[in-house]
Amino acid sequence: MARPVPAPLLAWLDALRCPQCAAPLAAADGALRCTAGHSFDLARAGYASLLRGGGAISGDDDEMARARERFLATGAYAPLREVLGELAAAIVPALAGPSAVGDMGSGPGYYLAGMLDRFPAARGLGIDTSARSLRFAARAHERAAAALGDVFAPFPLADDSVDLLLDVFAPRNPAEFARVLRPEGALLVARPAAEHLGELRETVPGMVDVDPHKEERLAQALDPHLVEVERREVRTVLDLGAEAARDLVAMTPSARHVDPSTLDDVLDAARGAASGEGLQVTLAVVVSAHRPR
Repeated sequence: MARPVPAPLLAWLDALRCPQCAAPLAAADGALRCTAGHSFDLARAGYASLLRGGGAISGDDDEMARARERFLATGAYAPLREVLGELAAAIVPALAGPSAVGDMGSGPGYYLAGMLDRFPAARGLGIDTSARSLRFAARAHERAAAALGDVFAPFPLADDSVDLLLDVFAPRNPAEFARVLRPEGALLVARPAAEHLGELRETVPGMVDVDPHKEERLAQALDPHLVEVERREVRTVLDLGAEAARDLVAMTPSARHVDPSTLDDVLDAARGAASGEGLQVTLAVVVSAHRPR
């Protein structure tokens, strides 16, 4: 029996496009198909695979995806989600009514779900290269659809089809951001500030440093396609237990550089040396809003 297309995906059919030929997609026999005959299956977990032939470049593996889901579920990054919602409400009036929110590099859908909670008339679509992460994103919210896709390829979305795009600690495709955004829509980009997770980077051998030229490179990439209209910063100190700290390291690119055999000992020693019961870790994130030129 064909697997039914989830309602959140059906709600996006007016905007979804075939990643092979850019034709509109329709639901047929438990898959998404275009008029040229390209067909895209639905995973049992509820997401659609909208990758082009070569596949995605990278994505979280199972351990990283589970660590990210566990860590975000603690609410430690709720201050960042709150600022994203406040900024979206301030600069995209359309979100007060029926609207479309896309999250590129959505991971388990934590930030997308926050937007949908805040804007009850909005529909959401999370796109990620990691099938492991999309198992969580497909059930992150009752109005959230999920699709396997590559941020470095043309997005499987129509021109001018999205009111708000999120890019939170994710790769960026500025030309595609500008193409799919509506003229009064906005892109929100969240990236680490210099001191983000500084205590962990000082404690854990192999943790990846923040690129000191990140802001310069970001501006060079975005400016030809989008104009920055507002900027905010999120700065707070997190009090993490050892399990949360392990998951925080394991969900980042640093997980591929840190020796797992030493991680537990290092974090336990750092926690024992810290005041109080938990490890003090700085959350420092820059969030900027951009409109298409």
